[in-house]
Amino acid sequence: MVTEQQVFNILKELKDPLLHKTLEETNGIIEVKIKEEKEHVSVKIALAKTGTPEQMQLQSKVVQLLKEAGAATVGIRFTDLPEEELAKHRAAGDMPDETAGGLLSPDSKTTFIAIASGKGGVGKSTVSVNMAVALARLGKKVGLVDADIYGFSVPDMMGIIERPVVRGKKILPVDRFGVKVISMAFFVEDNAPVIWRGPMLGKMLNNFFTEVEWGDLDYLLLDLPPGTGDVALDVHTMLPSTKEIIVTTPHPTAAFVAARAGAMALRTNHEILGVIENMSYFESKLTGEKEYVFGQGGGEKLAEELRTELLGKLPLQQPDWNEEDFAPSIYDEEHKLGQIYREIAENVIHELEK
Repeated sequence: MVTEQQVFNILKELKDPLLHKTLEETNGIIEVKIKEEKEHVSVKIALAKTGTPEQMQLQSKVVQLLKEAGAATVGIRFTDLPEEELAKHRAAGDMPDETAGGLLSPDSKTTFIAIASGKGGVGKSTVSVNMAVALARLGKKVGLVDADIYGFSVPDMMGIIERPVVRGKKILPVDRFGVKVISMAFFVEDNAPVIWRGPMLGKMLNNFFTEVEWGDLDYLLLDLPPGTGDVALDVHTMLPSTKEIIVTTPHPTAAFVAARAGAMALRTNHEILGVIENMSYFESKLTGEKEYVFGQGGGEKLAEELRTELLGKLPLQQPDWNEEDFAPSIYDEEHKLGQIYREIAENVIHELEK
């Protein structure tokens, strides 16, 4: 079994992602505990900045090294370096200025478009990825943040298999269908569940905006978590003025719940751009007959309640899958739904740029 001194010797060579100094130099190794009977190692590490993608990478590295050294299981807690320690590195010029420029700066020209829903299962992420692709097909510079931290799905839906790379102190998003994409899925191993508490998640989302090299964007779309919980509220409060699209199904209950998401947007000083009704009907290929599987009227009712417009209705229909370039949720430009998304995107551009 690994000893406390061996653990310390392993950790002391690792570097703080922000300061680029070893954990020994930053006094970042706060605690090492060994439970010999269970071959379990527990460590507590302090960093200059927590809740970052680099922290996730460091976490994976720590687990790997300690298991290679003989630990059966590893527990890691992260905390912020004490202010007095940070003051040393500020005085030495080690800490970068993270306030200049970026998407959240006052001089940013990027328009934020948030895709929200009151409940899960209404196709919000499907709408997000296809709206992003439709805008890119119309010649716009588009980014997409998978802000559904607990239920991230955007990379899988878009058929993304590569991961972002780090250049200097910035993360380069993955480009797919002309859309720059960042997601929590890129920073967890083997589809592991995310069990962070709210404050850490808020920091992670903030880093998506400030530490990713987005370049010049016309639009940044955000696939928000469903409902009106802490993460959704964090996104609303940290962003500048955002245009919001609410997704619902025709079912009255879905529309009723979606109204809460719209109300939260308005209360946090964001503007509702419109409503998209998904799963509006199923159309038979054989007869052309439409079946209103989830009822009718939910989209119109929600738009009326939120005093906005119904941007479009999307029927139930699967994309045409291309085995050579697999993206299970993206509709081809010539597909019936691809054409509907293009029309919605054109209306959105017209509304935002008029």
